[in-house]
Amino acid sequence: MNRALKIGILEGDDIGLEVVPETIKVMRAAARKADLAIDWFPMPIGRKALDELGYTLPPGTLEKLDTLDGWVLGPIGHQAYPRDRPNAINPHPILRKHYDLFANIRPAKSLPGLPALYKDVDLIMVRENNEGFPPDRNVHMGNGEFRPTPDMTISIRLITRQGSSKIARAAFELARTRPRRKVTAVHKNTVFKLGCGMFAEECRKVAQGYPDIAFDEVMVDTFGMKLVMRPQQFDVIVTTNTFGDILSDVAAGLVGGLGLAPGLSAGPERAMAQATHGSAPDIAGKNIANPYAMIMSGQMLLAWLGHKHAEEKAVTAAQLVERAMEKVIREGKTLTPDLGGSASTVAMGDAVAAEV
Repeated sequence: MNRALKIGILEGDDIGLEVVPETIKVMRAAARKADLAIDWFPMPIGRKALDELGYTLPPGTLEKLDTLDGWVLGPIGHQAYPRDRPNAINPHPILRKHYDLFANIRPAKSLPGLPALYKDVDLIMVRENNEGFPPDRNVHMGNGEFRPTPDMTISIRLITRQGSSKIARAAFELARTRPRRKVTAVHKNTVFKLGCGMFAEECRKVAQGYPDIAFDEVMVDTFGMKLVMRPQQFDVIVTTNTFGDILSDVAAGLVGGLGLAPGLSAGPERAMAQATHGSAPDIAGKNIANPYAMIMSGQMLLAWLGHKHAEEKAVTAAQLVERAMEKVIREGKTLTPDLGGSASTVAMGDAVAAEV
């Protein structure tokens, strides 16, 4: 690139105020080491923004994000937002829909030095992010879940050819960057013949354009069984929204929990680093939150930006973060309590940055 990357910093709520600064610390260290130019843009969001500015998503935020290449978003504790204030909205789905962040990418990897139910797991769940069952994103206006009578609730599930094709292509492109080069489509077209049927049809169409990638399909219930019996058999998994939301948490549990579950929401032009875990208000302010998932989400953002903009320095920076984190965990001297150590959030972030 002939300019610096532009990355936003949105700390979010609760432990986001602790783990996001550690993430930026590590990303800055990697950028310096790789001689990668990055301009950083801190921006208000969440409960802190509500208290200071009157909005959880302040006016002007979307317009500013329009000028950036990507951003780091801390966990959002929207369940605790006041219900009687119209400006106290959950900003996450708005960001996702506004920027068409259709691909939610969630790795699950067992790490040497940490307890896990299985060793040698290295898979990535590629989940469609803007359709499916969630009622905040499957209709243009209104809500995709409604109650015609006091005793009946109807939930809409949205599946489109365009959305299915886009997420399938994202999975196959990702598989090309990995040694095993395999994609597994997960659905239930034996029952949901139209919805899952359309998703499966589009996955098969996309697969024809990637003869170098192995492709198979597994029914979602069978996949759940296989995932908990032998997760090592899977590489890149592509699936619909709700299936992916559930299965990615299961995969995280197999390798150590949500504290080890990074995530990236990617669209055609921009990407958002956001860990899979929540804002954990019960441990907020104690400086004990595990920064792994947030730091590795930032690492994923660097890698995505590097491939998107053909910027090798960003790819190198991502590799530096990954290697540094793996070494810190392998040595086990500076880990937070949930990982079996006694280090603080800041101390673990410092250790990873120093290793970079």
